[in-house]
Amino acid sequence: MHYKEAIRIQPTFADAYSNMGNTLKEMQDIQGALQCYTRAIQINPAFADAHSNLASIHKDSGNIPEAIQSYRTALKLKPDFPDAYCNLAHCLQIVCDWTDYDARMKKLVSIVGEQLERNRLPSVHPHHSMLYPLSHEYRKAIANRHANLCMEKINVLHKQPYKYPSELTSDGRIRIGYVSSDFGNHPTSHLMQSIPGLHDKSRVEIFCYALSPDDGTTFRSKITREAEHFIDLSQIPCNGKAADRINQDGIHILVNMNGYTKGARNEIFALRPAPVQVMWLGYPGTSGAPFMDYLITDRITSPMKLATQYSEKLAFMPDTFFVGDHKHMFPHLKERVLIESVDNPKLLNNEGIKDTVALINTTDLSPVIESAEVMTIKEVVNPATTKESVEVAVTVAQLPSTAPIESMIQAGQVQATVNGLLVQNGLATTQMNNKAATGEEPPQNILVTTRKQYGLPEDAVIYCNFNQLYKIDPSTLQMWCNILKRVPKSVVWLLRFPAHGEANILAQAQQLGVGAGRIIFSNVAAKEEHVRRGQLADVCLDTPLCNGHTTGMDVLWAGTPMITLSGETLASRVAASQLHCLGCPELVAQTRQEYEDIACKLGNDREYLKATRAKVWKARIDSPLFDCKTYATNLERLFGRMWKKYSGGEKPDHITEW
Repeated sequence: MHYKEAIRIQPTFADAYSNMGNTLKEMQDIQGALQCYTRAIQINPAFADAHSNLASIHKDSGNIPEAIQSYRTALKLKPDFPDAYCNLAHCLQIVCDWTDYDARMKKLVSIVGEQLERNRLPSVHPHHSMLYPLSHEYRKAIANRHANLCMEKINVLHKQPYKYPSELTSDGRIRIGYVSSDFGNHPTSHLMQSIPGLHDKSRVEIFCYALSPDDGTTFRSKITREAEHFIDLSQIPCNGKAADRINQDGIHILVNMNGYTKGARNEIFALRPAPVQVMWLGYPGTSGAPFMDYLITDRITSPMKLATQYSEKLAFMPDTFFVGDHKHMFPHLKERVLIESVDNPKLLNNEGIKDTVALINTTDLSPVIESAEVMTIKEVVNPATTKESVEVAVTVAQLPSTAPIESMIQAGQVQATVNGLLVQNGLATTQMNNKAATGEEPPQNILVTTRKQYGLPEDAVIYCNFNQLYKIDPSTLQMWCNILKRVPKSVVWLLRFPAHGEANILAQAQQLGVGAGRIIFSNVAAKEEHVRRGQLADVCLDTPLCNGHTTGMDVLWAGTPMITLSGETLASRVAASQLHCLGCPELVAQTRQEYEDIACKLGNDREYLKATRAKVWKARIDSPLFDCKTYATNLERLFGRMWKKYSGGEKPDHITEW
């Protein structure tokens, strides 16, 4: 490394240390990079770039307070430093520090505008652009600059254009290549791990190209096993050679599942190893890339009136472009049994059914039926806000006493025996079976989930949001606080995602007139617990700025209604698409006032809440939203139409009709 030689000649060469740190960071040697930046600052404390580089290491490592401090130092030393300013803005967004928020947003938009005008690479990353009040043109242009950077990188390879197969395979199949760095324990695989194996092998031949090494999880092994061909491109670091391999495989349609997320290798797509190249699922926005032909979406997520914000042609799925493998991963959540004590029956008195306080889930209910009095309770509810009566049915296990369960939770024990029935504390899944905790296999034990485990009031309306906190902005918290004021005995349940955001959210809520105890935080949990505990919430309040995508699917599979407010970006319309697919368009608001009104209607009209919860609980089982087989079939049909256009000599065009 030339920098080492420069340092040997001149040991106090701060620039060499900083540049060597950049190289080590690219090589994933984080500790080495950290040491280099620290040494550069020791040599020259006024070296703004080194402070900014050090901040980026802290940011990537999740040390946000340290990153904020280093970015601020860099800006103090060098006030005109766009990269440091925009990265600081993103760090502040992550921890919900909204000090001078409007002024910050205004300056950030101004910086991006000036950089685009000068044809520079913007300091705002494409994946972060949906968080800021940028125009659609700016967002598309940011993505385009990054796409151009990929093209510049591959130009040095001086490769000749590839030749493509003009016909299908000898057996008439379309060869589909899925490319992703997320074939492993990642939300993308949680959503689509079953799709490769569910494709019709008489119509398509599936190739999965992994950009990351095997992480040893069942997510990876399932995709490896069920795809007809699985190729580990992490073993081929040269993008040119990786593209050669894809082209040699005769791929007809190549699918980009990363976009501008971590681990992406868009340079492979820039080389165009396949005749048709498509964006799908893993990235919530446009690629801005001339080398990407289509973006798979749907009529709700990306209506044609908003098509100009995409560089790709839109290819609509018939229901929703989103998919979830929850039936396969969490079959124990298809049913739930409410826990009732014979000596203190709360469910059977005039309080009516409350299905979010204490419950058990298991893949096999027979031990429960043998040890407890299990019954189905039906209740006819008459919402004040609608004219239709709805029958709500729940399954209840009456136990002689729930004291052993309460003692288990209070003492933090892993298991307890109740009337001969062995039950597991729902907080202890990582201790009992790590693969069940991560969602790699369904839990076999009887899991107990209660509000007491999370310090949630049993008699309150619980509004939840389990997204990362960066998706919350001042206007969203304002709506949530307005809802809390209008719904007595209600709380908002959030995650310490990250922990440093909690104090900022609580302080802002206090300023908005919402006191302590009305917003409750829990720790981030392993995947299975994360999904299962969603059953304890009455309603999910989605984040309009950037919706819950995977987390939206998680909470709906838990049977909890979700309220969303549609924006214009793809990232702000996914939840609306999920709800339309589920058959619940009444939960999609078009204005901030309507969002608050829907939430308050559910919070104040308990009968309407019960009816809505019953609707969501029932709909998720039969909805296309969680039907991976139907989804795979529709995806094949969409790929077929793309190929028909290409093979017929047509240019890519919007595919909107089914």
